[in-house]
Amino acid sequence: MDEGSFSDDYLSDLCVSIREVRRMLLITGAGISADSGLPTYRGVSGLYEDRNTVDGIPIEVALSGGMFSRQPRVTWKYLLEIANACSGKTWNRGHQVMVDLENLIPEVWILTQNIDGFHLDAGSSNVIEIHGSMRRLRCTECSFQISTSDYQLPFGFDENARLPDCPDCSSMIRPDVTLFDEMLPVPAVEELQDQLAIGFDGIIIVGTSAVFPYIAQPVYQAAQQGQVTVEINPAETQLSSVVQWKIEKSATEGLEQIASCFHRDSK
Repeated sequence: MDEGSFSDDYLSDLCVSIREVRRMLLITGAGISADSGLPTYRGVSGLYEDRNTVDGIPIEVALSGGMFSRQPRVTWKYLLEIANACSGKTWNRGHQVMVDLENLIPEVWILTQNIDGFHLDAGSSNVIEIHGSMRRLRCTECSFQISTSDYQLPFGFDENARLPDCPDCSSMIRPDVTLFDEMLPVPAVEELQDQLAIGFDGIIIVGTSAVFPYIAQPVYQAAQQGQVTVEINPAETQLSSVVQWKIEKSATEGLEQIASCFHRDSK
């Protein structure tokens, strides 16, 4: 494997520390899914970077809880763009490396901002989907829920005619994702809090700019406590100067670098 700009001592020190980790938290963002051919979305998987939607509003507004309440057709329009972008895509080698790490480290947890479901598809055991999943649909009024296999609505949706409705109560259904200005899902938050309370001795943050406090804070805390912290990202982020090790590679390449630590001789 090409070790890029790493010096041998730098990589050896990283590997020694990684091999000592007993509870690892992997925090993932859009970068891991980019290797599956998905765009590196902004926020909750918008297809726009620094420009407005075709409706002349920021994607954060189109994909907000407030907009969904006022004009659900607008929000559904852009949710469908996300679904279409995900359709036909699947997990990649980076996701598989995370599964492999479960056989190399006593306990591994994944905190993901991604809503594509790829971590679970790849076979990871302990996944916290903090922003929900496009694979799950739920009614806005009753307890009806359903899972889809390829991001397709089972009841159809004509953007110009009607909104998707619940087969049980005829109310509107929606993907089980966290829109802008909505609260995070309580079960996911509670699971994250429980696992952080137990503690991790190693955190690797992969392919995210970590703009949300609940994503960045575990890394800050781990760094302050002297725990193993690694960032995998070709770009500089607010965490690049905080972590012990920075791997300036794509998500898959960086994860392969981590996995290689278990096949290197000890320093």
